[in-house]
Amino acid sequence: MINRHFSTPVSIAIAMLFCAFSHAQKANADYKIHLYKTNETLTIDGKGNEATWQKAEPAKDFFMVLPMDDRKATQPSEVKMAYDERQLYLLATFFKTPGNTYVVESLRRDFSFGGNDNFLLFMDPFNNQTTGFSFGANAYGAQWDGTMSNGGSIDLNWDSKWVSEVRNHEDKWVVEMAIPFKSIRYEKDVTEWGVNFSRLDLSTNEKSSWTPIPRQFPTASLAYTGTMVWDNPPPKQGLNYSIIPYVLGTVGNSSIEDITYDNEFKVGGDVKLGLTSSLNLDLTINPDFSQAEADRQVANLTRFELFFPERRQFFLENADLFANFGYDEIRPFFSRRIGLGVPIIAGARVSGNLNRNLRLGLMDMQTDKIDETGLPSQNFAVLSLQQKVFSRSNIGLMFVNKESLDYNALTDDLKSEYTKFNRNLGLEYNLASTDNKYNGKMFMLKSFGPDSSYNGMAQGAHLAYSSRKWSWRVQQEYISENFTSEVGFVPRNNYIKLEGSVGYLFLPASEKIVSHGPQYKGFYYFDPSMNSTDYVSIVGYALNFLDRSSLSLDVFNEYVQLLAPFDPTNTGQEELAAGTRHHWNGVYISYNSRPKNLFTYNLTSRLGRYFSGGYRSNINAELGYRFQPYVSLGARLSYNNLDLPEPWYTTDFWLVGTEADITFTNKLFWNTLFQYNEQSNNFGINSRLQWRYAPASDLFLVFNNNEQLSPLEGNLWSLTIKFTYWFNR
Repeated sequence: MINRHFSTPVSIAIAMLFCAFSHAQKANADYKIHLYKTNETLTIDGKGNEATWQKAEPAKDFFMVLPMDDRKATQPSEVKMAYDERQLYLLATFFKTPGNTYVVESLRRDFSFGGNDNFLLFMDPFNNQTTGFSFGANAYGAQWDGTMSNGGSIDLNWDSKWVSEVRNHEDKWVVEMAIPFKSIRYEKDVTEWGVNFSRLDLSTNEKSSWTPIPRQFPTASLAYTGTMVWDNPPPKQGLNYSIIPYVLGTVGNSSIEDITYDNEFKVGGDVKLGLTSSLNLDLTINPDFSQAEADRQVANLTRFELFFPERRQFFLENADLFANFGYDEIRPFFSRRIGLGVPIIAGARVSGNLNRNLRLGLMDMQTDKIDETGLPSQNFAVLSLQQKVFSRSNIGLMFVNKESLDYNALTDDLKSEYTKFNRNLGLEYNLASTDNKYNGKMFMLKSFGPDSSYNGMAQGAHLAYSSRKWSWRVQQEYISENFTSEVGFVPRNNYIKLEGSVGYLFLPASEKIVSHGPQYKGFYYFDPSMNSTDYVSIVGYALNFLDRSSLSLDVFNEYVQLLAPFDPTNTGQEELAAGTRHHWNGVYISYNSRPKNLFTYNLTSRLGRYFSGGYRSNINAELGYRFQPYVSLGARLSYNNLDLPEPWYTTDFWLVGTEADITFTNKLFWNTLFQYNEQSNNFGINSRLQWRYAPASDLFLVFNNNEQLSPLEGNLWSLTIKFTYWFNR
């Protein structure tokens, strides 16, 4: 009854929006660019001097999105497209005022959008205004590619096989691309795709788009795409497969107690098979992810587990089908639960579109047993279905199963430590209005296990609105005490949560300030009997400047009733007792510098009271300097000072991360990350040299060193060389 009581207002509001926003025409349907097939051999050199480009229809007269969306862009742009039997081609020209310098952080692939002069292509091959692909380049030729989901979110961890070239001139820069049809997924016999083009010019602080887009939305918003009209349906892909083998050798040593490290030689790889032009089968055998980027450490003063994103390539294509069910902290599936610290024997995944409106995700992964700990071999299976309804909404179904094999052969002690099976079954509805102003979600999850202690429920719903000046969101969550998601990310159980926010923007006619305005956020937690356990109320004011810098000030009021013992320093000291109540106030201050500068910095600070009547002072800084386009230097600094009564007294600790990103060319990269975490007494180095000697084919040399400082002293280091090659047909 509690669950139904709190979901009803949101459910009714979402239901009322069905009729209002279900069947309206796409906002920019009248913006069209026509594609014609070419028989000419195009050279991807950034010159664009072939006859095909002289005849191709241009998309031009871009609209300004930022700083204001009521006018045409001041910096002219022009995009042309063509295709042949194998590839989709694009030629884009971006004019600029002579004398304006290019702003580029580095030649690193999948660059930071806000720190580079760049061009991005957004494609919606299924015209569902929900999923698609993005390709792009910055002004010095660094590539960008990712998959699109949720109507405009981009996952840059996905890489595909394609080529591009950029040329710079005094008054313009030109990018030319060739994207193989086998690198993307699309519906056969369809002659209209959604498409849009975006440009960011930091010399004028101007973001522009081929189609008009309200300033509160990203240019990646698929609700505002125009239409790419083919003279004939795109070519059928026929047999489409890729084989991506790897060979790896590692040497290393460990002096940390209970951790051994053996030298190894491994061979494995992935296979990609196009079952249809829109549905893909991925297979992996004896995978290894040692070349994946290292996690950025975070100082943790919370009572709960921290979330770290997935970076392993196998899990990334169509990742939204698996990862976006539920909310950030109610995830029934979290792929990092598979294969971190446990060998993966093999895995298979089918993902993509069965038709224009129905998407399928099916995954099965098998891990090996670990004799030292007694962990049994385990199987992980996931099924996800997503059916589009109305103009941009969808209904989703998910089933997650974790099964321990040969469980009955385990000793009684191991049976109490490991679970025989855990399953989650869920259903959700995602609302997205035609104009993207309204977004919402409703979902229900049920968990199952060997006995009733694993059987529980989780449920949530929200509704959000965003216009040029107003934004608001209401959200509700409920998780029962016994809800169990061993393959998911659910940091806390047994609560009801109510959340809300509202904000307003003033848009002054100012030469320095683009917008400013107040905002409120509130997070309120209750136990199932509706007794308050914790809350945070935040009232603030934000200013956004024309040079893309920003300043914000927030005042917060926080209350916590501890449901379990907790050390407020998270350093292994004395714990506060469960049931104790704590209340404090404080302020947040944040400033982001303008990205055009060679030296950039972002500063945030938290000042105020803390647990047990104490004080907490926190300062965070992100510093960057670039010698464009080849060298980007960065540092992340975090300092916490906790002034508490006895037995803690004063505790302070630093988190320092420094990074050197050297891009010799747009195919040869060297990245080195140093991290020192005083809270966990850990010092780490991750240094990675990557040579992309052919499209999507790499040679990696990776050095890792992890130093445990006093009192748990020890060292773990490894050196890995990994060679991959992408065979494609």
